[in-house]
Amino acid sequence: MQKPEILYMVVPCYNEEAVLHETAKQLKEKYQSLISRELISKQSRVVFVNDGSKDKTWQIIQELHSEDPEFFSGIDLAHNSGHQNAVLAGLMTVKDICDMAITMDADLQDDINTIDAMVEEYYKGNQVVYGVRSARETDTFFKRFTAESFYKFMKVMGADVVYNHADFRLMSKRVLQELAGFKEVNLFLRGMVPLIGFKSTNVYYERHERFAGESKYPLKKMLAFAINGITSFSVKPLKMITNIGFFTVVVSVLAFIWAFVSKFLGYTELGWSSTICSIWLIGGIQIFCLGIIGEYVGKIYAEVKQRPRFIVAEFLNDTGTESIEKDTEKK
Repeated sequence: MQKPEILYMVVPCYNEEAVLHETAKQLKEKYQSLISRELISKQSRVVFVNDGSKDKTWQIIQELHSEDPEFFSGIDLAHNSGHQNAVLAGLMTVKDICDMAITMDADLQDDINTIDAMVEEYYKGNQVVYGVRSARETDTFFKRFTAESFYKFMKVMGADVVYNHADFRLMSKRVLQELAGFKEVNLFLRGMVPLIGFKSTNVYYERHERFAGESKYPLKKMLAFAINGITSFSVKPLKMITNIGFFTVVVSVLAFIWAFVSKFLGYTELGWSSTICSIWLIGGIQIFCLGIIGEYVGKIYAEVKQRPRFIVAEFLNDTGTESIEKDTEKK
């Protein structure tokens, strides 16, 4: 039988004091089960990443580490960096001390029992194992419709994303090392991981209701996340502008012919409404197109400044507190 390998679970946390103790309890029980089955090494850890929480999240992480330093670890980011950066911070911090890593949110909506299947698929030779929702029965109609539309739209835009997959996935050490080579500031891990390649597979699960607390992704953030994903992995919106421009030219030619005929027939006073509507329509199209271009220009602006995507203030590991004075992604 193959020697059990080290699994690090990376759990990003933002204001999760209401659920953190229960999450830690369930993960510890799952790890003990995996260790007893010799699927993972006893050196495996759970790493909570505090993403600038305003509540007692970091204090709870410190307590968990203090009570069980050989099982719970913690990463404290210097400021709120956003969910994707928090996930990346955890992965880049542990990539050299683990054989595989799983990322999942702290709200217990992802099925912890799916971890068994992920690890088993890893031992079968899969470098990436995606946790994919089998159904969206716990979602409202609006959220289900918008989420499924987003994945379909991403496919149309040319982005290689796994349908109904969020950030619940297993990655091998090799994949983590390759991921470290992706330096873009505008992160969209659901699109980045498939780009790495290597053998991968899916495991399916049913997503639960949130155990406690409130969702950290209201409609505004969901829309911003969707726009970021589309503009980070596709230039088709820019090509759409060209098509819109061509269509507008065709419509303008037809409008010119209509205006000329109306003038010739003496009906020019009838064109006021259509002229006003045309002005508003063309103006709206121009502003819309400028907005798309501005989104891409803004991303270029963020990329060329090359600011660190995250800064780790502390890394609590089983050897104690390690102060990190610089961005771990630059190591």
